[in-house]
Amino acid sequence: MAMKRTKGDIVFDTINIFIMLILIVITIYPLLHVVFASVSDANLLQRHRGLLLHPYGFDLSAFKSVFDNPMISIGYMNTIVYLVVGTAINVILTTFGAYALSRRNLLLGKYIMFGIVFTMLFSGGMIPTYLLVKDLGLINSRWALMIPNAMSAWNLVIMRTSFRAVSPSLEESAKIDGANDFTILFRIFIPLSLPVLSVMILFYGVGHWNSWFSAMLYIRNRDLYPLQLVLREILLISTSDMTTTAAAGDNKANIGETIKYATIVAATVPILCVYPFLQKYFVKGVMVGAIKE
Repeated sequence: MAMKRTKGDIVFDTINIFIMLILIVITIYPLLHVVFASVSDANLLQRHRGLLLHPYGFDLSAFKSVFDNPMISIGYMNTIVYLVVGTAINVILTTFGAYALSRRNLLLGKYIMFGIVFTMLFSGGMIPTYLLVKDLGLINSRWALMIPNAMSAWNLVIMRTSFRAVSPSLEESAKIDGANDFTILFRIFIPLSLPVLSVMILFYGVGHWNSWFSAMLYIRNRDLYPLQLVLREILLISTSDMTTTAAAGDNKANIGETIKYATIVAATVPILCVYPFLQKYFVKGVMVGAIKE
């Protein structure tokens, strides 16, 4: 039998819907603004004032200038390497670490967990970290962007909580059948924790894709720049080299603005395409960390 809705329920739902619509607009408009600006005519865009609700004209010369820049292709290739290799390292270490810490008979397990959680609250800081990376010989190396952040304590805690939620009877049955820890991990724990594993891949992958500060600290060779550092250089330093072939005279400054927007779109769209495939796992995976043991 359907429950009768009161006036209070209707008012509450209406207010919720109104607030959510406002949040949707606030979230989507900046993205639409960038997309509209990137395909707009540079001169018409420069004369426009106020909200940008549609493209002004249609011109793809900014995207042509972006993809003609060799640093963009270099940045893409480097970022893909950092994304694939770095995420693989992150997920492997997090999975093995979480499995070990999920053992209820682990020697000094509580103290180890305390030490890991402690690093979430306190760290050595940027300068000691830089000195450590330098002493390890990782400066100006691809590994400088993957090894120092090889595992997130927060993600480790989430995955450990997911593994602790697996019924001990499954593990006991596997051990009776002669299964070792690797078999138990790959045949029982990981298949039952796929939502959490997917969220870990998403978190780590987005982190590598958006990373630029570590590259700015540790990388000197421009051939090793990730895409986001290339994007930062374009946005903050200059677009003059990219506008020479796209425009002349006063139009250089105008198309320079559309080039900045086009660069943002080129750097953002690929990672946005990943979300629809992992969205169904996202809420379930994140909520696992909130389960009280």
